[in-house]
Amino acid sequence: MTPPPSTGPEGSLNVWVMVLPHGMTLWACSSSCPPSCMCTQEKSCTVLCDRANMAELPPEFPCEASSINLEKNSLKFLSERAFGTLPVLKSLFLDHNNISFITPGAFRGLPNLLELTMAHNEYIRYLHTRTFTSLKHLLRLDLSGCNLFNLPDRIFLEQTSLRELFCFQNNFRRIPIAIRGMENLTHVYLERNKIEAVAYNTLLGLCNLKYLNLQENRISVIHDEAFKDLRQLQNLYLNDNLLVDLPRRSFKGLCNLKMLNLGGNLLTNISNTWFGDLVELEVLYLDRNCLSFIDKGAFENLTSLMTLHLNSNKLTSLPFSIFQPIYFIGHLYLFRNPWECSCELAWLKKWMENYKLVRDIPCASPPSVAGLDLSKVLYAHVNGTCIDPAEFNLTTAVPDYSTTQRKFNSLISTLMNQEFREVERNFTEGQRNGTVLEPAEGQVSAAHRPSCVGLVLLLLLPHIQA
Repeated sequence: MTPPPSTGPEGSLNVWVMVLPHGMTLWACSSSCPPSCMCTQEKSCTVLCDRANMAELPPEFPCEASSINLEKNSLKFLSERAFGTLPVLKSLFLDHNNISFITPGAFRGLPNLLELTMAHNEYIRYLHTRTFTSLKHLLRLDLSGCNLFNLPDRIFLEQTSLRELFCFQNNFRRIPIAIRGMENLTHVYLERNKIEAVAYNTLLGLCNLKYLNLQENRISVIHDEAFKDLRQLQNLYLNDNLLVDLPRRSFKGLCNLKMLNLGGNLLTNISNTWFGDLVELEVLYLDRNCLSFIDKGAFENLTSLMTLHLNSNKLTSLPFSIFQPIYFIGHLYLFRNPWECSCELAWLKKWMENYKLVRDIPCASPPSVAGLDLSKVLYAHVNGTCIDPAEFNLTTAVPDYSTTQRKFNSLISTLMNQEFREVERNFTEGQRNGTVLEPAEGQVSAAHRPSCVGLVLLLLLPHIQA
């Protein structure tokens, strides 16, 4: 409380000034808080006007406001200098309104704004080139879910400090040229748009970009060396697009990439030219494609790889040479493929047993092991050579006796017929020559030679008795 002025000697005017102790300063924030809003009592006050059924902005905000939340109202229009002059405002939230038009210069008077979010204003279709004029220190901008068709090429001319740009769930058909050359950008979110291609010149100059999300678009074309300037990129999402093939040098220059997601596309093969520069890659998603073939050496430069997703494809075999030299793998996902569990997968079974890092590899063929997991298939070896389990099922599963007996009878019958025909042929040839040949020295006659049937019996009896 200030005492009234008093008259001193010779009519002079004395003014009493009361100084409040430290911590008792009366901040203007609470006294000028807009109706229907709540304002905190701190020096850098926060103004909370969310869910207040506002159709128009309040005539003024506290000049000390550092953050204003206007989310989930019914705002439709932002006029020039819509927020007045707020020299210390750092964050402004306008998400989930009905904004359809933003006047150029609407954000003048906010020279120190760092964060602006306008997500999910579904009536915003276009933005003027000067929409963000004067926001020279902006670090984070969210325009997600606004039904934007494009961004003017020069809209970010003053936003040279911008680091994070959220533009997912719009209607972009191409990556906005506006972001080209923005050296301070670290994160760009463009998922769930309608982007059709990644052109060679779209991403030029983004030398500090670390995160790029292009998933769930319509990308069917990626130009050679389209990502060559993104030398600091660590996470690249290209999943759930329409990629059928990739150029030889698709990922050239991505020497610091840690995660690459190519899942959910239409790729039919993996070329050994794609991943040559990805020496720091740790996680690679190739799931949910149409892969039926992988080039030898396709993964040979992936010396840091820890996780590989090959599940949900059309792979039938996986030669060991594909993984040479085998530096990696903490986790290998192979389920939902029509695996042919021939000897070509014997190495994988052994690897499964030794490292316990792979599981769920159901066999689709040959018929004798169809439906079994690869871990239960037994591979026989004769003189060090693997024998495919094609004729009968040698597995650790308990066999069905009637099925095994039928296969055994069929095999014995076939071998006996073959041996009988051989004996008959030899006898006929001897009769034709007018003599029956005696066995030469060191040569065993057919009568004393072990028959094929006998050998099969020796091999099969232990399994039948089991």
